[in-house]
Amino acid sequence: MKVENMESNKGNPVPNQFIISSNEGIFFQSYNSIICKLIENKVFLDKYYWNYSHTTAKYRRKFLNEGVEDTRNKIKSGEYILTNLN
Repeated sequence: MKVENMESNKGNPVPNQFIISSNEGIFFQSYNSIICKLIENKVFLDKYYWNYSHTTAKYRRKFLNEGVEDTRNKIKSGEYILTNLN
C-alpha cells in the first residue's frame, strides 16, 4: 500500500487530501473519509461524502480529472456507482 498527499496547483503537498494505491485499487481520501475508489476502470463514489465540501469537491475534481457536472451526469447514467465507502 502506498499513500501520497495530493498536490496543489503549485506542486505543493496538500494536507488531509490523499491518494492511496493498493492491490484493491486507487482511492481518494479527504480527511478521514474515502471519497472515491477506482477498481478496474470502475468508479465508486461515497454516496454521502462525494460532494461534501468545497475542499473535497476541488480535489475530487482533480482526482477524476473532470468537473462536477460531468461527475453528476456519470452518476445519473450509472457509469459511476454511489455506495457507502466508509
